[in-house]
Amino acid sequence: MKAALEKLNQDLGELEENLIQATQHRQIYLKSLSKAQGVSAENLIQYLYFRSEDRKVLQEQLHLYGLSALSNSENHIHRQIQTIRERLGQAYEKDQLNPCTYTYSKEKIKENSRLLFGKPDKAGLPVLMVTFDSAFATDPDLIENLLLHGMNVARINCAHDDENVWKSMIDQIRKAETKTGKSCKIHMDLAGPKIRTVLLGKGKKKGKVKVAVGDTIWLSETMDHFTDEQIVLHPNEKGIISSLAPGHRILIDDGEIAGRVSETGPGRAAVTIDRVSSKKGRIKSEKGINFPDTGLDIPSLTAYDKTCLPFICRHADILGYSFVKNPGDIQNLREALQKIDGPFPSLVYKIETPDSVSNLPALLLEGMKNPPFGIMIARGDLAVEIGFERMGEIQEEILWICEAAHVPVVWATQVLENLQKSGMPTRSEITDAIQASLAECIMINKGEHTISVLESLKEIMLRTSGSRNKKRFTLGSLSMAQTFIQSS
Repeated sequence: MKAALEKLNQDLGELEENLIQATQHRQIYLKSLSKAQGVSAENLIQYLYFRSEDRKVLQEQLHLYGLSALSNSENHIHRQIQTIRERLGQAYEKDQLNPCTYTYSKEKIKENSRLLFGKPDKAGLPVLMVTFDSAFATDPDLIENLLLHGMNVARINCAHDDENVWKSMIDQIRKAETKTGKSCKIHMDLAGPKIRTVLLGKGKKKGKVKVAVGDTIWLSETMDHFTDEQIVLHPNEKGIISSLAPGHRILIDDGEIAGRVSETGPGRAAVTIDRVSSKKGRIKSEKGINFPDTGLDIPSLTAYDKTCLPFICRHADILGYSFVKNPGDIQNLREALQKIDGPFPSLVYKIETPDSVSNLPALLLEGMKNPPFGIMIARGDLAVEIGFERMGEIQEEILWICEAAHVPVVWATQVLENLQKSGMPTRSEITDAIQASLAECIMINKGEHTISVLESLKEIMLRTSGSRNKKRFTLGSLSMAQTFIQSS
């Protein structure tokens, strides 16, 4: 066993040296960061190196000898390896030990979350974000109730309503804060590019048109060379159609209608429908349309978004940035904000495209230049873009990577959605809500049963908080185990 443990220590030593070298080779990311952010950035880089190769064999060896298998060490990966090596007899000088310990990293993400979202109602539980409906602007009693039932952040979507309605919502929130003694952050989401269906040909007058599997529809910005009996859609953004190629997928209305590009020509593309999941089988105007296989050269920050920024800077605590794809998008937003007098809100970057997923490490490192900031897993568009079957693994990976960067996460879209709409949750969405409690903030969509959703979420979080800490399961006592031991 002694020889095996020495070999294990040697393997860990090589891994440790590689982690250090990975950081040294990427100093360009660290130069512009503060000392505190530098610690987080180093840990992120080291964790990314660690996950770049299959570590199952190493983990099995560690587990075999009763050592940490590194499976829950995202936020302090280098220091955890050093701790294991110390147990194996390795001696370190004090200045050789990485300062990013488990305790440091745990407090770091807690502090980042507090700075961004405010204090949760109970330590260790996620904060709750509620999406506001237009009617909330004239319902002070409801807003007071939301605060009393656990709302910590109010979300206003700038894709809807206008500044007058937004101001009324905010005024009601501030009055309710004074009356209840509860505090509430204001989160305002930029609308981002509106890629929506516009019917140009058949169905234009009614705003809807029936389709079936095997049908051919057309994407075009004009009706040139088409008849009124052909189904022609404009995606409401210029430049998309010229980027399409045969085989590219086209997903309409959250993927309920799907097809593939079968032919392209100047200013147009034919799409063959290969799936119709909706009962009525209709394409309607103003529904979302996604192009998951197509590189779209569309700015994340639109002209309309820029007109919203002065109001958001005056009134919001948090700004949600939609359809972020790369660090350049973040830089564009910062440049636009710097043209506005006064401080600007903390930023939350919404991950809702394949590009934003693949660029997540770079987005995190760019975000660290202006803390605090957060990441939102915007599961609506993201699930359509990457495929529903991949959503489970991707949201886990986002949680891991953000944990490594000590960046708080918002778990968004369809949390207890059936409960919100009908008053009765499905069994599967209860499980999803348990998973949501691993994030630092949970976002609730608007609906008629918001109070019930808040109550259910709090109960779920309280029941599960004793058996897990973030993604670290603690082996507390189980009543069925006690019963078995006592009766046998």
